Amino acid sequence: MDLQTKLGFALKPPVAEAVTQEELKQLFETNAKPKHYIGFEISGLLHVGSLLVSGSVINNLSSAGVETTVFLADWHSIINNKLGGDEEKIREASKYYEEAFRFYCPKAKIVRGTDLYKGNDDYWKSVLKFSMHVTLARATRTMQILGRSESDTLDVAKYIYPSMQAVDIKFLEADIAHAGMDQRKVHMLAREVFPKMGWTAPIALHHKLLSSLSGEEIKMSKSKPDTAIFVHDSAEEIKRKLSKAFCPEKTVENNPVLAYVRDLVFSCKDSFKVERPEKFGGNAEFSSYAQLESAFAKGELHPADLKNSVAREVDGIIEPVRKHFETGKAKEYLHEVKALQVTR
Repeated sequence: MDLQTKLGFALKPPVAEAVTQEELKQLFETNAKPKHYIGFEISGLLHVGSLLVSGSVINNLSSAGVETTVFLADWHSIINNKLGGDEEKIREASKYYEEAFRFYCPKAKIVRGTDLYKGNDDYWKSVLKFSMHVTLARATRTMQILGRSESDTLDVAKYIYPSMQAVDIKFLEADIAHAGMDQRKVHMLAREVFPKMGWTAPIALHHKLLSSLSGEEIKMSKSKPDTAIFVHDSAEEIKRKLSKAFCPEKTVENNPVLAYVRDLVFSCKDSFKVERPEKFGGNAEFSSYAQLESAFAKGELHPADLKNSVAREVDGIIEPVRKHFETGKAKEYLHEVKALQVTR
């Protein structure tokens, strides 16, 4: 595979930025098997952003010849009080996460934090040494990675979290640290501190986050299930949620329905088809997001027709995952997570 093809896979939407593209190019030129990592806290049911959008980037990197790793951050989940900080619940829920990512990203390696940290004195020494390069104010500015703000009252463990996340990159031997844009600050911290420790700074790869369907928030929230689409939602549920989504006519900015096409549909498919009656213009097919956005901005596409077509496309993308969790061990893992009755 030539260099441009590899870069095309690695930078394909929904990737928003690579810090830096020149470093990524040099990595592909000098390393036949570069390594990647993305980490996930363990909480409730997976939504389309966490599995499908992230997963599309993972799969694209695998296609580019990158060795990909999904890191199930169980210790980070305890620190951030996911599932009430209950270690046993987090361990049980991690089985569901592993099953989902093994199915959707079959080439990715799955690693748990527990397996990386257990008996690893060098890791904990490195966390300590890394932390010595980070001021309390600097750590506070990274709290977005935990879904917290700088003004929140936080326990000391949460200030250790950024150092752990950064050192994870080193001990997973990742050349590429990948995450949503909400994790950018910790990646920039790692790029700043690693050279001070004699380590090679990772390339940071960030994808866009699917926004809330309400249009009121930048990021989908599991705590508001009607504003997010989950990978187990039925076709009817997907259509219902999208029918209520914020989507003003001719409005492109902060339009979550258009964002679903841009960051989910076009990450999985090469075109987007709108189905509508002949009296409203008949069917239309768009080969790029820019083409769709332009048509919507001009009023050539009604919000109702857009919503119905997005619902159909999203359901088609979700369907294989939904079916996978209807039988066998996958069904058991899903049942166990639902029994936890948590949404955070």
